[in-house]
Amino acid sequence: MTEDQRVELLAKAKEFFKNKIVDSHINGGALRASRLSDYNINPFLYKYLANFLRGNSSSKSIAEALVYPRLLGSSINTSFGMRIQSLIGHLFDGFGSPVPGIDIEFMDALDGRRKYCQLKAGPNTINHHDVETVINHFKGTINLARTNNLNIAPQDMIVGIIYGEKKELSSHYQRLDKSFPVYIGEDFWYHLTGKETFYLDLINVFGEVAIDVDGRDKLEETVNALAIEIEQTLNHKE
Repeated sequence: MTEDQRVELLAKAKEFFKNKIVDSHINGGALRASRLSDYNINPFLYKYLANFLRGNSSSKSIAEALVYPRLLGSSINTSFGMRIQSLIGHLFDGFGSPVPGIDIEFMDALDGRRKYCQLKAGPNTINHHDVETVINHFKGTINLARTNNLNIAPQDMIVGIIYGEKKELSSHYQRLDKSFPVYIGEDFWYHLTGKETFYLDLINVFGEVAIDVDGRDKLEETVNALAIEIEQTLNHKE
């Protein structure tokens, strides 16, 4: 992969993260977090959490104890998880493969061989049955290649996992790795782009979006809206 292609890939990633994931988080996520009905509140804990966070159990402190973990944790993780397949499609437009069961093809920057790759999101994204499906797809491709006198070796059939580390691989991926290579996170992006630090570059461009998006006002607005509803619904007064 050329430097221009790497720059284009990073630009695509940044654009998608800002326009799809961040926008959904700021608008949809914040709106849901401002509604009391969207929480499953444990009546034994909410005052404790508010006091733990702020030293008091005012309506606003309760709202903060609810909103912060939602918007800074589960909400953005959910947005990212729901859109990871779309991100993959956006990033790898032009790398597509006509081979059944193969998502992309690329020239491996490390060994110079063409790789036939199934893309996965993270280290825990397949189940027991998926392992057999992937293995059968890969074996079928190799057999078809032999029939057509094409040189495709088992090590050319790979699973590429967008993010994560080798030590995080589920037992299903570990079993698959015994038959065909599983490249994850930094290793995958290195084979694809030829730049050892590309994975970190990708992480950094997502971080750059935060510079453009200051969510403090939206966070405060969400907390205040929820605090008003808490005051009205629970008739809560410190």
